[in-house]
Amino acid sequence: MSDNAALLTRQVQERSARHRELAELMADPAVIGDVAKLRDLAREHAELAPIVEVGAEYLAVLDQLQQAEELAAGSEDPELVELAQAESEELSTRKEQLEESLHQLLVPKDPLDDRPAVLEIRAGTGGDEAGLFAADLFRMYSRYAAQHDWNVEMISSTEGALEGLKEVIFVVRGRDAYGHLRYESGVHRVQRVPETESSGRIHTSAATVAVLPEAEEVDIEIDPADLKVDVFRSSGPGGQSVNTTDSAVRITHEPTGLVVTCQDEKSQHKNKAKALKVLRSRLLDLKVAEQEADRARERRTQVGTGDRSAKIRTYNFPQNRVTDHRIHLTLHRLEATLGGDLDELVEALRVAGAEERMEAVAEA
Repeated sequence: MSDNAALLTRQVQERSARHRELAELMADPAVIGDVAKLRDLAREHAELAPIVEVGAEYLAVLDQLQQAEELAAGSEDPELVELAQAESEELSTRKEQLEESLHQLLVPKDPLDDRPAVLEIRAGTGGDEAGLFAADLFRMYSRYAAQHDWNVEMISSTEGALEGLKEVIFVVRGRDAYGHLRYESGVHRVQRVPETESSGRIHTSAATVAVLPEAEEVDIEIDPADLKVDVFRSSGPGGQSVNTTDSAVRITHEPTGLVVTCQDEKSQHKNKAKALKVLRSRLLDLKVAEQEADRARERRTQVGTGDRSAKIRTYNFPQNRVTDHRIHLTLHRLEATLGGDLDELVEALRVAGAEERMEAVAEA
C-alpha cells in the first residue's frame, strides 16, 4: 500500500469511528434533553457522513485491488491473469477517483462557513447608475437566498436616486450562508446603457460588496469605553418616527475608527443592537482579513477575501455576459444570474477556495 493510500485509510477509519461515536451520543437520553448539544452533534454527524460513505467504497476498492493484483501475480492460467489485470486497471482508475474525492472532503472546513453572512453593498463610481446597480445586486442576493430557503434580515439602507441604493446592509441566515457567499467580496462592475443615457452609449459603473461572517459575543469582546455613541433623528422613509424622535444611532469604535450607523428601526434600542451586531462582525472580519493577507503574502491566492478593492466580476449587458476575473469563468446568461441563479458561480469559487486550502495543507 502506498503512503498516500495508507494515510487516507487511517483518516477514513478515524472519521468513521467518530461518526459511530456521534450516533451513540445522539441516542443518549442525557444528550437528547440538551437541545444545543444535540444540534452540535447532529451537525458534526452530518458533515462526516459524505466522508464515511466515500471512504467505505474506497476501502472496499483497495481490498478488491489487492486481491486482483495477487491473483494476476500468482495464477498460472493466462486467461485468468488477463482478466485479473483488466480488473486491476479498472479498480486503479476508480481508486484514483475516490482519492481525489476524499482529498476534497478531508480539506479542513473553515469554522466560519456555518455562520450567517453580513452583506454590505455600496454604490461606487458611476453616479445614479451605480446606485441602480447596487439595487440590482441586493435583489440578486435576496433572490439567491430565497432559492436556498435562507432568511434575509435588513439592517440598514440608504436610498439613492431613481430607486437606486447608496448603501444597504443585511444579514443572510441559513445553512452555510457565509461559506457560500464569502467569495462575493470585492468590486462588481456593470457595463450597460443606463436608463439616464439618451444617446445609447454604454456606461461602466461599479458597486462594492463586503461579506462578513456574523460575529458572536464570544468572538469579539467590545469594551464600552472604546465606543462613542451618537443619537440623531432619522431621515428618509421610515414611518411616523422619522424626524420626530432621536431613534437613529451612530457608533464609532475609537481604536479602529470603524463607524456604523443604523436608523431603519423606530426604536433607538433596536438600532443600537443592530449597529453593535454589524460592528462586531466588522471587527471579526478585520481578524479574518489579516489572516488572509498573511496567507496571500506566503503564496499567490485566487479567491482569497483579503483584498476588498479588487475587481472581481463584470456584468456585461450588450454581450449577455458575466465574467469572474479570479477564476476566469464566463457565463452567457446575465439575466438569470441577476435573477439569483448564482449556483454555478458560487460552486466554482468554492472549489477554487477548497483547492487553495488543500495546497496550503500540503505545503504546511
